Amino acid sequence: MKKIAVWVSLASLAVISTASHAEGNAKAGASVFTEECSDCHSTTPGRNKRGPSLVGVMGRRAGSVTDFSGYSEAMKKVDWTWTAEKLEAYITAPKKVVPGGRMKYDGLQDAKDRADVIAYVTSLTK
Repeated sequence: MKKIAVWVSLASLAVISTASHAEGNAKAGASVFTEECSDCHSTTPGRNKRGPSLVGVMGRRAGSVTDFSGYSEAMKKVDWTWTAEKLEAYITAPKKVVPGGRMKYDGLQDAKDRADVIAYVTSLTK
């Protein structure tokens, strides 16, 4: 019975997490991105800065931009694809999600700002 309760709780969290992404505002996210992310990441295809371009990041394998040479060994070794959930975890606490990574950012603590940035980044397609 306890296992069922745990699974139900986890499923509920997943639904809440997905809902928070759906509520993100891409226009507001563009502003947050400019303030928090644009020094290191571009929104222009093929234009990398200290970090890789984030155009088309959703659904892309982490550490896989071929013309970006600044990935840490830690980021090169992760074996996952960028999803809204993974991006939310990463921008909340990059050093916890990828220990040994090079991202010099402590994390975006406001949940609404994260949802907005995720909505914005999701809108950046090639």
